[in-house]
Amino acid sequence: MKGILLVNLGSPKSTSTKDLRNYLDEFLMDERVIDFRWFFRSLLVEGIILNTRPKKSAEAYKKVWTEKGSPLIVFTKMQQEKLQKIVNVPVSIGMRYGEPSIESGIRELATQGIKEIVLFPLYPQYAMSTTETVIAKAEEIRKEKFPDVKIKYVKPFYHRAIYIDALANSLKRNLPEEFDYLQFSYHGLPERHIFKSDITCTCNLENCRTEGAKHFNEYCYLNHCYETTRLVCEKLEIPAEKFGISFQSRLGNDPWIQPFTDTTLKNLPQKGIKKLAIASPAFVSDCLETLEEIAMEGKETFLDNGGEEFHYLPCMNDDDMWIETMKTLCEEIL
Repeated sequence: MKGILLVNLGSPKSTSTKDLRNYLDEFLMDERVIDFRWFFRSLLVEGIILNTRPKKSAEAYKKVWTEKGSPLIVFTKMQQEKLQKIVNVPVSIGMRYGEPSIESGIRELATQGIKEIVLFPLYPQYAMSTTETVIAKAEEIRKEKFPDVKIKYVKPFYHRAIYIDALANSLKRNLPEEFDYLQFSYHGLPERHIFKSDITCTCNLENCRTEGAKHFNEYCYLNHCYETTRLVCEKLEIPAEKFGISFQSRLGNDPWIQPFTDTTLKNLPQKGIKKLAIASPAFVSDCLETLEEIAMEGKETFLDNGGEEFHYLPCMNDDDMWIETMKTLCEEIL
């Protein structure tokens, strides 16, 4: 018997500072998120970050929290419910951090007699702090507690035609009739993460940006972001001069991949871009990073610096075409 497990990043239990502290502790102590040795990671997280960030993050979460809880959890449950209606195997969900956990998701399926699980990391592009850490955690749990269960993984789908079609359809439906520019904001990473994930990469990251499919690598996040953007803009027939890419959510002072979204939004009005549309294709579900950081803070930055119109384009969430895409990607390896 087979089943499907949908996995995303996760959310705190509530908007309390205590719950944010617990969530951030688990998240930031992951060696694939902050990739320092344990002692220095602990010193940074426990000694510095957790003394100030939980309160600030709690306030941010309060801005987007719904009656049903965290937007990310709510949308993932909606995806689960819709997917369950069109597949013939049980579908469960799990989060890399917080609850419901990956372990609880595997257990829910295993108690139904399921021996083969298709685990779907809900990240279009590959990164060590997303896809890789989900797979590593799932394998750790499987070996320790569910040795008789086999797990297959849906690979990153950033370039798959069915995903590009679904993303393009979602963006087109939400794009305003008139806009000067379409900004794609992806989650940022420290530059060193690129080289750690893609050990074959010998360029200075420029090839990853400019050569697209010619520079294909299964593990290069930067290349994946640029390729997703190129393919979807080709589909939408948006010319190169009318779209751009940037990266959000940086933490610390180490070199992160650029350009930065906040700086970009500040500078775009000075380049004559007054009507802006913006999307975040690193996320398939709206969450804190899209709803608060982009749709609220990003909007304020753009308008305060001379912009006139700001249109946030929501993630695919429970869009029917996206659910069909999920079904296809899972059934390919069921």
